[in-house]
Amino acid sequence: MNEKNVMEAFKLFSQLNANGQMLKQEAKHYMDDEVRGLLMEFANEIDCRIISAGDSIYLVPLTIHSRYHLTNREIKRDYLPSRATNMDMYLMYLAIIVCIGEFYDSYQSQEPTREFISMHLWMDSFNERLLGLRQIDEETLIALEKEYEYNWIGLLNHWESMDIIKETVKKQTARTNSRMSFMQITKEFMLDQGLVEECGYEEITLTEKAKVITQRFFMDYEYNRGILEVIYQFAKESVSSDTKLTKGED
Repeated sequence: MNEKNVMEAFKLFSQLNANGQMLKQEAKHYMDDEVRGLLMEFANEIDCRIISAGDSIYLVPLTIHSRYHLTNREIKRDYLPSRATNMDMYLMYLAIIVCIGEFYDSYQSQEPTREFISMHLWMDSFNERLLGLRQIDEETLIALEKEYEYNWIGLLNHWESMDIIKETVKKQTARTNSRMSFMQITKEFMLDQGLVEECGYEEITLTEKAKVITQRFFMDYEYNRGILEVIYQFAKESVSSDTKLTKGED
């Protein structure tokens, strides 16, 4: 093995290890097959994967054992209000899956089928998915909780406990216990992780990084397939298009 290539791969890995990403123009040797192969091996050793998206390459964690994996404590500390619980975090993760699903026609295609979505469309879609779950009888939901190890009933109750703020209220903050403020918090998390970009007033679009991650990992059963089956298969079979999951009208 070429010693020079080993050193070039190590230099790239060191930069990615420090920053999590780097521009391709700064990683000229990445295009060398041997360098790239070594880089992939280094990443595997820390439970990560190297992905190329747009003008950058990224170091993406694959398991909870990776040093780059965000712990529950870190997510609550850095992104959620002080009153937040684990249920807020799990609900946020579910909202992210639904957001990406809106771009990919509920994960039936490998390429995005829309360019952007509005915050209200995202929230309405999320609400609709949870509505579908609420229509499932409790015995079946309990069985799904055991099968997929996800607290569906708790998530539904937590979402329904949030205030419903009318669309005329333009500014939602982390201190506002409303559904839209929750969606705004989730958006900020996705912005910070480089998964979405703002492209207009209250509109977001997927980044190239998010597209590559979706194509390579999101449909794998190991990561999200079980959750996807529940919210897109079971929920779809149960939801009624003219019903809203609310405690009354907005």
